[in-house]
Amino acid sequence: MIDLVINTDVAWMILTGFIKSEVTRVGYSRAVINLSGGLDSALSCALAAEALGPENVLALRLPYRTSSPDSLEHAQLMIDQFRVQSKTIEITEMVDPLIAQDPEMSKTRKGNIMARSRMIVLYDQSEVFKGLPIGTSNKTEILLGYSTLWGDMASALNPIGDLYKTQVRQLSRALDIPAPIMDKPPSADLWIGQTDESELGFTYEQVDKLLFLLVDQRYSVQECIDEGFDKAFVNAVMTRVRRFQFKRMMPPIAKVSNRTVGYDFLYLRDWGT
Repeated sequence: MIDLVINTDVAWMILTGFIKSEVTRVGYSRAVINLSGGLDSALSCALAAEALGPENVLALRLPYRTSSPDSLEHAQLMIDQFRVQSKTIEITEMVDPLIAQDPEMSKTRKGNIMARSRMIVLYDQSEVFKGLPIGTSNKTEILLGYSTLWGDMASALNPIGDLYKTQVRQLSRALDIPAPIMDKPPSADLWIGQTDESELGFTYEQVDKLLFLLVDQRYSVQECIDEGFDKAFVNAVMTRVRRFQFKRMMPPIAKVSNRTVGYDFLYLRDWGT
């Protein structure tokens, strides 16, 4: 049985507790988040505001010259409703000089540059605000590798990374995320007309059900096909999950000693507990 329904009250309690615990355990009390105007960052922002207090959350709006005006407006809806602090920083002058080096640059390369430029601003402002960067990637994106390494994937902690996109919608609805954000098609807004589902070639609803069987229920490819999923779809998704495993790991370190970071040296961050 494919059941992606979550108890939103329990999820809210766990995730706000996670944010507060992870931020304060390393000596911080504040958080910074890139607020794109999309649903994932909206949910992370709402959770952070509840966990830390809105005065301790800085939401960054980081438009590029081709960004949709709706993105700025929808981010402002969140800022107004949840009363978090905010700052708007244009990234066009950061991005365009690098893009100008190659007139034939693909949309993917341009998008990666934008995502990594936003990461630079996020971490710069985290130093200014003295807050930890909060992640905004959901479980579906993480499993499919549908994100930019050292770009939108970059954070000190991620409260929504174990929620599939359909579960992000459930919790967002329970937290009264503004309707224009809830209702619009998911998009990274990296170029005009870009949407997640058109790029992926399938809907989040379809792939979340399949990923739930493959990952959470540990079904084999054949068992998923037996459940009624198209063979080509199952194989395509499984290929993506395998191919992008490297995005879900810290860079591997060549082992030359008996105490290698990430292999043998695995102490908790708060050392000794």
